[in-house]
Amino acid sequence: MASWTSVAPGVHQLRAGVFDLSVVVIEGAEGLLVVDSGADPDEGEEILAQIRERSDAPILGLVNTHAHFDHTFGNQAFGPGSETDAAIHGHAAIGEHFAAYEGPRLAAWRADRSREPDRRWDRVVLTPPTHPVDRATGLDLGGRTAELRPQPAAHTDTDLVLLLPAERVWIVGDLVEESGPPMYGSGSYPLARPVVLERLLDEMRPGDLVVPGHGAVVGPDFVARQAGDLRLIAERLIVAHGAGLEEGAALAAHDDWPFDVAGLVGAVERAYAALDGRPLDDGSIDDA
Repeated sequence: MASWTSVAPGVHQLRAGVFDLSVVVIEGAEGLLVVDSGADPDEGEEILAQIRERSDAPILGLVNTHAHFDHTFGNQAFGPGSETDAAIHGHAAIGEHFAAYEGPRLAAWRADRSREPDRRWDRVVLTPPTHPVDRATGLDLGGRTAELRPQPAAHTDTDLVLLLPAERVWIVGDLVEESGPPMYGSGSYPLARPVVLERLLDEMRPGDLVVPGHGAVVGPDFVARQAGDLRLIAERLIVAHGAGLEEGAALAAHDDWPFDVAGLVGAVERAYAALDGRPLDDGSIDDA
């Protein structure tokens, strides 16, 4: 059952699919802007159908908050050649991220579907942004402006924040997660992530609304707490690396991590790789 929330007048969140994805629909006088498209073409089509039950206004564009499959594998339901034929806006690095991660992961699944038996990827056509964003960009929706702000590498190297300045609504993708712990997925930067969040917090005001990539709408206080947790993790991993601890020992050194230690394996792997100055990911990481 679809779960819609009115975030602000003309701004609506749909919590969609098994990943509790935040899909956001923004109304303008000229039409609709949709944020994120779901984890597969079926989900993208289901999201579009949910939107069409509420509005027949033209869809002016789709925005991807980052490259991960659960936010982009429904792009083809909205993009070129679809019934909406909408422009797709996203970080300029999404195409490269697709080539490094999503493409190999999709190919591996097609070669052996037992790797991820629950996926519905038969019809996936990787559909990167038609309008890559490499600097802050304003979109005029007719009586409403949406600011697209590509971020430094953090959750991924493709993070993009959408700000509605008049309404003080921030749509931040997986830079913030509410219904589960922050994920350290493919292409993540655990040492830089808290810095990026802290810089966003510097611009937030009391009463601002923040739509996370997964879960309920939160405020700056929640973002500050999560940034603090991410900074604690980063600082502990830097200390452990400096002390010469192996990755497993770094996690075993504390029993009071902010999140389940099993979810921090990717964090320590990527933090150590960054501190060693070596590459890590080969496209096989399966975190969302």
